[in-house]
Parts: sequence; C-alpha cells; structure tokens
Amino acid sequence: MIRRLALLVLALGLGLGAVFFLPASSKSEPVGIKLALPDFVGGWYGVDQPVTQQEREILAGDTEFARKEYTNGAGDSIFASIVLSGHDLDNSIHRPERCLPAQGWTITNSRKLRVALPNDGGLDITRLQNVREVAAPSGKMVPIYNLNYYWFVGYHHLTASHIERTILDIQDRILKGYNQRWAYITITSEVTDRRTRFGRSESQTDVILQDFIRQLFPKIEEATEPAPVARISEKPSKFVSLGNGFP
Repeated sequence: MIRRLALLVLALGLGLGAVFFLPASSKSEPVGIKLALPDFVGGWYGVDQPVTQQEREILAGDTEFARKEYTNGAGDSIFASIVLSGHDLDNSIHRPERCLPAQGWTITNSRKLRVALPNDGGLDITRLQNVREVAAPSGKMVPIYNLNYYWFVGYHHLTASHIERTILDIQDRILKGYNQRWAYITITSEVTDRRTRFGRSESQTDVILQDFIRQLFPKIEEATEPAPVARISEKPSKFVSLGNGFP
C-alpha cells in the first residue's frame, strides 16, 4: 500500500512538473477580457492606480495591467486590478496566496464561492480573508482586515482555481499548440468596522464586493467570435452572503 501511494505521488509530481519542460509556443489565443476598467461602476467612481517598479521588475516585460481604486458616496473604497499575461505565463501571473504574504498580509481563510450575475448564472471566485498589523498613532499595533476576491479568465475558460488554470494551460500547449493568454482579476476591500465611524463589517464588505463584481463583470468581458465556452456556470445561483469570520 505504501509503495503504491509513493508511486502515485511520484507520478502526480512528474505530471505537474512537466509544465516547466513544455516548449513555449509562438501561437496565442485572442484575449478573453477587456484590458480596461471603466471609470464608473454603478455608484462607484474609479481613479487609475500606478504599477510599482517592483512589480515591473518581478513580472515578465510583456505583462499588461489595468487597475483602479473605486470610491462611492458613502466613503467606501474598492481596489480592482487586471493583470494580463504575456508569452511568459509563468512569470506574468502570481496568485494572491503567493503575493499577499510578501506584502505583510496573513491569509486566515480561503474558500470558493459563487457570485450571482444578471441573466448569466454565477461567477465562481476564490475569496480570501487577510489580516496584518499596523502601527496606530498611539504606537500600538492594531489589526487591519481585508477581503480579496479573485478569478482567472482565458479565451475559452474562466476558473477560480490556480491549479485548474495550470492544467488547462498544459492541455492547450500539448493538444492545441498555443499559449492561452490568461488574465487575473482581483477585487479587494478593507473591513472598516471598528476603524471608522460608519465602518463596514465583514459580511457588509462581502455584500458590496459581490455587488460591485456583479456590475463590473459585463463591462470587462470581451465579446468574441466564435463565443467562448465554459466561461460562466449555467446553473442558477443565489447571491452569496457570508457571515463575519473575523475575531
């Protein structure tokens, strides 16, 4: 039994590791998303945000970006970002589980959920709870909480899973002979409860983030011919509202 398990683990490791030995293809599929964030999303107004020099140094040179910080009349803030891979996919997209700890965040919870979209079923995404400590004016260290939603968009596929995206990319290279240009979308906001006078709890932050995504997605989805497949689940779903999981 132990020998069979060891062989299974070895085979799986070799299979996933094969991606690093696949030849890069000069063929690329069209992009399945608009690399532009709208100025207005419902009652939210967005302002362009810069890409840091550190990001440009870490990621491949042909990586493309679009990012804005959105605010509404109630004083809420949402950060939205699109990162579009170039030909060097492995060095163009880094999922938040890899980037957030380097920025000082601790990921306290990760789960998959579905956000309802008008007339299109549901959008599957990954939701992360994050926390880090910052110094208050008094000098005391206080926790800051954050919610991060993300998903990946290819030309033919949409997935909330980094592993599934990797498998789909391998299949495209081997079976179809092209590199799929993936976009990584992240929508994030801080939980302001107990920090500001009219702060939002975690569950309230979930509501505004999901409502924002529901309005944003149709604005950035690229119309293509022939129509992409497997982009949105056809199963009807209800709007997801999550309870407060922070201490």
